Amino acid sequence: MASSFSPSLSSLVPLLVSLFIVVCAAGNFNQDFQITWGDGRAKILNNANLLTLSLDKASGSGFQSKNEYLFGKIDMQLKLVPGNSAGTVTAYYLSSKGSTWDEIDFEFLGNLSGDPYILHTNVFSQGKGNREQQFYLWFDPTADFHTYSILWNPQRIVFSVDGTPIREFKNLESIGVPFPKRQPMRIYSSLWNADDWATRGGRIKTDWSKAPFTASYRNFNANACVWNRGKSTCKSNSPSSNAWLSQELDSTAQQRLSWVQKNYMIYNYCSDKNRFAQGLPLECTHS
Repeated sequence: MASSFSPSLSSLVPLLVSLFIVVCAAGNFNQDFQITWGDGRAKILNNANLLTLSLDKASGSGFQSKNEYLFGKIDMQLKLVPGNSAGTVTAYYLSSKGSTWDEIDFEFLGNLSGDPYILHTNVFSQGKGNREQQFYLWFDPTADFHTYSILWNPQRIVFSVDGTPIREFKNLESIGVPFPKRQPMRIYSSLWNADDWATRGGRIKTDWSKAPFTASYRNFNANACVWNRGKSTCKSNSPSSNAWLSQELDSTAQQRLSWVQKNYMIYNYCSDKNRFAQGLPLECTHS
């Protein structure tokens, strides 16, 4: 898919990247986020160190970051809906706006008590997604907080859980695969009812007698660059502070990624030849 952006903007991106430095934001939800919907079901608590989203039969809830980012390493600790969470989805993602939006998704699909959550990931570029990978986790994500991270730089996107990479999406624009690198994105999260599809293809419905369902958030941190009115607010000549802009997976991280994908991946679009009968997407055939 050809880029819809002008050459002048494309040529500007490397210049802007060279000027970026780290901007750190940690832990204050009033400072960094705003509740966007839910009619009181979303709450900022504990001196703005904790945020909770709730879902009942009438409504879910959600929030978004006040800042937009163009590249960064984003960390958030989440504790997911406990017990019978079937039918619920907790979404945590980066997204731009418009008909050719970019998006980097974590979605947590609830399940019956005792059955594992499904961690659903996807990458959209220029409005096109269909790049799903799904995983079970190697711990109970409802028992305690765990850190879910997105590393997004001009070369790659890496999804990580507690520092362990679970997925890497590389920049393969050289072979015609669009990559999210020109549109700034906000952080969004929401808790909502999706019992028409989320659990066993919609066969298991939400048990509203267990409502309200609640997910909790803490320890947000963004080593990232804020985009404001068409410009980065990060300008400096101190490259030592922005190592994440060129970060890649070392051999240890590659081994951990392989371990997760071998033992915990339950769906990979790059293996779904029935879905892509005319041929797998280009990125699936290139390392």
